[in-house]
Amino acid sequence: MKLRTLLMGAIATASFAPAVLAVGHEGERGRDGQLNIIYWQAPSTLNPFLSGGTKENEAASLVLESLARFNEAGEMVPWLAEEIPTVENGGVAADQTSITWTLREGLVWSDGTAVTADDILFTHEYCTHPESGCASLSYFDGISSVEAVGERGVKISFDSPKPFPYTAFVGAEAPILQKAQFQDCLGARAPECTEANFGPIGTGPFVVEEFRPNDVIIYVANENYRDANKPAFARVTLKGGGDAAAAARSVLETGEFDYAWNLQLAPDVLSRMEEAGKGTVITAYGTSVERLMINQTNADPSLGPDKRSVFLNGENPHPFLTDPAVGQALSMAIDRDLIDEIGYGAGGQPTCNVLPAPELYASTANDACLVQDIDGANAILDAAGWVDTNGNGARDKDGVELSILFQTSTNAVRQDTQALIKDWWRQIGVETELRNIDGSVFFGGDPGSPDTFQKFYADVEMYTNNFAGVDPEAYMGNWVCADIPRPQTQWQGNNMQRFCDPEYDALVQQMSTTTDLAERGELAKKMNDMLVQSWSIIPLIHRGSPSAHANTLGGVKMSDWDSELWNIADWYRNDG
Repeated sequence: MKLRTLLMGAIATASFAPAVLAVGHEGERGRDGQLNIIYWQAPSTLNPFLSGGTKENEAASLVLESLARFNEAGEMVPWLAEEIPTVENGGVAADQTSITWTLREGLVWSDGTAVTADDILFTHEYCTHPESGCASLSYFDGISSVEAVGERGVKISFDSPKPFPYTAFVGAEAPILQKAQFQDCLGARAPECTEANFGPIGTGPFVVEEFRPNDVIIYVANENYRDANKPAFARVTLKGGGDAAAAARSVLETGEFDYAWNLQLAPDVLSRMEEAGKGTVITAYGTSVERLMINQTNADPSLGPDKRSVFLNGENPHPFLTDPAVGQALSMAIDRDLIDEIGYGAGGQPTCNVLPAPELYASTANDACLVQDIDGANAILDAAGWVDTNGNGARDKDGVELSILFQTSTNAVRQDTQALIKDWWRQIGVETELRNIDGSVFFGGDPGSPDTFQKFYADVEMYTNNFAGVDPEAYMGNWVCADIPRPQTQWQGNNMQRFCDPEYDALVQQMSTTTDLAERGELAKKMNDMLVQSWSIIPLIHRGSPSAHANTLGGVKMSDWDSELWNIADWYRNDG
């Protein structure tokens, strides 16, 4: 397995690496002119707290920063903080009930005002407001209070001992907001603050000059950035839209762009493009899993916006996808090896787990899914009473037919995967209608759009997700009942399939208070197994994240544990 087992040492020994500064290529800020980046899924906001989409986190990371980040090796490095707090240096309480961070001295926002502890306190208030619908809410689980320690320090206290206290304000998904800019945007008002959400004031190497949602973002170098020699680029254009193939060609063949993200293309296609000699394909491995999310609520359009795909405390179940026999049969019918061969090659591996890594947390209890079993799937549906009574090819029971609307983002690999799955499901008597949605819209998080993956107006949807860092506590917390997207949270939340089980919630709470590393591993496996064996998630491929950069672009250190652009301040132009 492509598991970065070496990362576990960072947790077990708390030996966090210091930030590594680039050497050479020094000079004045903006010396290398223009940088062109293409994200074929265009960002729709620059406030990562209002979107669960990776593209928004990535685009915002040029501007908004956190106390600590994760480098290309998955090691935690101090960012806005002076150092990583540990028990040894006194930053983490011996009983693990609190952590104290200290901001670097002299930090300023891009508007020249000082960054203070009040900004951190406000960010906590912003995300934890009950009406905010904060997409990163699980990062703040278990916090009892956040209080200032002077102008630059913050003490975060927990309800109980927190073995891994590095979630809030760590990584690209939990950055710090400027209180002065967002203080009137609390709760339900959060998505209404368009000016702030489209042009946040940050501490990062770049400042937003222009943002056209679902199209293009133009950044300029932050003249108040803390390193006088960085960034090397004066301007960045991040173009969105199109498709993965066009994005890859724009770097690898035409040289129009310098960096292209998330090139989910067949391996042979990328190899042929790379032969043009203009760019290089790079791949990072972490915890990304391409998965099917199986809607546990009724997505019937006739229900209207107050009930369609709304959990309603379990009183609005899906008419057949809550039957374990159906979910199990859907999974058994899939040939994951063929999906991997056609769409991922060396960049992927079939998996039965939504939590595939690090190795300590990877379960082996679900490995039967690695072998396709059409006959077994048919037998399970027969035994459960699902039979084709009218001869139309779709099984039915009590007047309900196994007819699925299956949606995903527009992408050649995903459409190939959809076609394969549709045929396999046809062989077990399941009718499938395929739908693909532009990635900029699908992952956009617009509460007014019917086409987002959070709103989930379909029966099944497919996408990839992962988590920052190497500890899965916050990630597994995404599936507590409270994190189900709903109208009251502007459809934000990470529990896309509307899974809800009090026993699962209890395991999340138990992990938050468990210190022993081996015990944490067992709890994570139990949670993974509960999710997978509920058949509300069907994992497919543990995949790498391929991107490409021009041969004239230096300093790129791609990370799958944080934003890919985490070290963009260190990028520079070379001679290729």
